[in-house]
Amino acid sequence: MRRCASDAQKLEQLRRLIREIEYLKYTLNSTLYWDKMTYMPEKGLTYRSEVMSFLGAQLYERFRSPELRSLVDHFSRQKDAPPQVSAMVRRVESNYIYINKIPQAEYQAYIALIAKAEQVWEQAREANDFQRFAPYLERIVDTFRAFAGYWGYEAEPYDALMSFYEPGTTVQQMDRLADELKHFVIDLFQTLQARGMPCGEPAEGRFRLPLEEQRALSQYVLETIGFDFASGRLDEGPHPTTLAASPGDVRVITSYQAEDFRSGLFNTLHEGGMGLYEQDIDPALLGMLLGEVASFATELAEARLYENIIGRSAGFWEYLFPRMQQLCPSLAVDERETLFQSVNQVRPTLIRNNADELTYILHILIRYEVEKDLIRGTLSVAELPQVWRQKYTDYLGITPRNDREGVLQDIQWAAGYMGYFPGYLTSNLMAAQFAAALERELGPLRHLLAAGRFREIHQWLATRIHRFGAIYPPGELVKRATGEPLRSTYFINYLREKYTEVYQLKKQ
Repeated sequence: MRRCASDAQKLEQLRRLIREIEYLKYTLNSTLYWDKMTYMPEKGLTYRSEVMSFLGAQLYERFRSPELRSLVDHFSRQKDAPPQVSAMVRRVESNYIYINKIPQAEYQAYIALIAKAEQVWEQAREANDFQRFAPYLERIVDTFRAFAGYWGYEAEPYDALMSFYEPGTTVQQMDRLADELKHFVIDLFQTLQARGMPCGEPAEGRFRLPLEEQRALSQYVLETIGFDFASGRLDEGPHPTTLAASPGDVRVITSYQAEDFRSGLFNTLHEGGMGLYEQDIDPALLGMLLGEVASFATELAEARLYENIIGRSAGFWEYLFPRMQQLCPSLAVDERETLFQSVNQVRPTLIRNNADELTYILHILIRYEVEKDLIRGTLSVAELPQVWRQKYTDYLGITPRNDREGVLQDIQWAAGYMGYFPGYLTSNLMAAQFAAALERELGPLRHLLAAGRFREIHQWLATRIHRFGAIYPPGELVKRATGEPLRSTYFINYLREKYTEVYQLKKQ
């Protein structure tokens, strides 16, 4: 009895320390970051950077706490600890290692660097001037090379950066997966290019929609898929993202293009998938470092599921189109089938967020390759724009005309997400595998969507995946939800079947 009482007391002490870490973490990475991305005045950047640097240092200090280390060591030695306690210890140990191996001064400097770099990236993109951002990117690359050295790796420094987001991921594994997907995508892309577009060239202004109607459409779509506006909100910013301070406070940021409503719609579906995941996490997991997503790739899988597998489905448009005609009186498209075909056309584009579902993979492969080479030191920041242009020419047959539509289009590097892009590959595999498992239980997605049974789809995902937060590692979560380890087969089959239908190819 005395041992149990002692363990209970120590568990409460550990949870108290973790709650303090979460308060800082979510304030720094969610609330303050959201404000900086949406409403903060430009002249507030300097002082805000100081505040974020200070809070980063406070977070760093709490993860270095000897008391935290002692309590984690105590529970990590217990082989019969409850599952949630074991999961909590695993998450704390992971965060402890990643933060404590970085010297405090370097960590604090990194927080300040990122706070400034994002603002400079936005200015550089607006001015179409990579050279304005280049010095900051050089410092970011140097910082992450140093971090990789502190964290350790066996073969390549990039292994350490990828493992931060997806534990155990290696360049060797990703190269094999990248090659497999590249060959399939290029072969199918060439077949579809030879076939020709299913609905021809769109008329000028066909997809133009006033921003107010686009905003109303995004609001409606989020409500339809199950996003709870009592626990979240929708805002606009330069780069779509989703930020969660808790399951009850989820901020979705989207962006629109006046000349093409499809861009904003799919941005919103993408972020909405993430938002559902964040809102569905069991609130009881807060204060344990478990009230968050299992991994970045797992959250991205939900984004890709809603953006593509659901959002580009014939069933989705069968349901949405008549309602969209009522909601958006300026809509110029008058046939559902035409709209369905238009959102599934394969056509190379320079902007990743505007890419079709198939060639999107090539966009990610380009980022994976250049990021890997930047960390290796075989590619310099100064060479990056030219290498970027050449890869787009080689892979997609199109060449960026300027930095804004080239190397400056993504915020990830400016925000400190080095090693993040490979997750976009694995997330697509997860999304297809989740969808296949869902269909085995509920029936074809196309029929569910056409009938407006979004609640059942959401409930399946919430019950099998979302509610568990970070209790299970990604690989285990996938196996629990689908009954088997992650495989590429479902994604490849999904793409082949979809484009066979859209382009009316002969089934093999």
